[in-house]
Amino acid sequence: MGLRMKFNFALAGVLLAGMALAGWVVDRRLKANAREEVLREAGLMMEAAIAVRTYTVDQVRPFLAPQMEQRFLPQTVPAYAATETLAALRGTHPGYRYKEAVLNPTNPRDLANGWEVDLVERFRTSAKETEAVGQLDGSRPVLYIARPIRISNGACLQCHSTPAAAPPSMRRIYGDRGGFGWQHGETVGAQVVTVPMEVPLARAQQALQTFMVSLLGVFAALFVVLNLMLSWLIVAPVRRLSVAADRVSTGDFQLPELTARGHDEIATLANSFNRLRRSLEKAMQMLSKH
Repeated sequence: MGLRMKFNFALAGVLLAGMALAGWVVDRRLKANAREEVLREAGLMMEAAIAVRTYTVDQVRPFLAPQMEQRFLPQTVPAYAATETLAALRGTHPGYRYKEAVLNPTNPRDLANGWEVDLVERFRTSAKETEAVGQLDGSRPVLYIARPIRISNGACLQCHSTPAAAPPSMRRIYGDRGGFGWQHGETVGAQVVTVPMEVPLARAQQALQTFMVSLLGVFAALFVVLNLMLSWLIVAPVRRLSVAADRVSTGDFQLPELTARGHDEIATLANSFNRLRRSLEKAMQMLSKH
């Protein structure tokens, strides 16, 4: 195996290992950035939901309160207002979802299902936990942020303590079965925001592919440049030295001395060979005289 082949094998191994390591590091960083981006979006949705709830309590409910005796208006319920407002996002942002998942809801659409039940039970078990972040893996990975719904305002119990205490207009719409029996301080559900990771992950994958193609191009150019330098600085001078050594070994001293340019190791070797050639030539001349 020639010097060039050995060098290329070693260089290719180093470059491939470098690409693999760089790809792994960049892939992890890009996926982490995608996750952070999704978390920011989910956090914004959660803050928007809280803002809608606050606006409903402070400005909408007092204005519509006089009508509640004759007709129950769901628009005065913070959970309803937040859910309806953020549901409008799904038209332009499919997969973005906000839900107030409750174990015993007044509105059946708020009933906690599947993993939401486990999430609510987690908040009920750990009273100090104020937020949960996780990922749902499936055909389309989804990231969620959840916060507990705890009964900290006694006004909520006016509608959710017992059917008899609830407004008759509300009972006419939702009946007497769901949304009652809540206790002050109890965790009854969770605000859940889910945001799909498909688009950010696709962008991360595209960025990774662009990076790897660019890195491959840089490594290919480096490979070519190093091979040209190897040929020019090492392989070609060593080959000339080898040819000269073969001729001298057969007694051919007619070839001109090797040209040594610079002060590197190859030039030093050429100068040493020239001295050896001259010494051999003189020795052969002395032997021929005797």
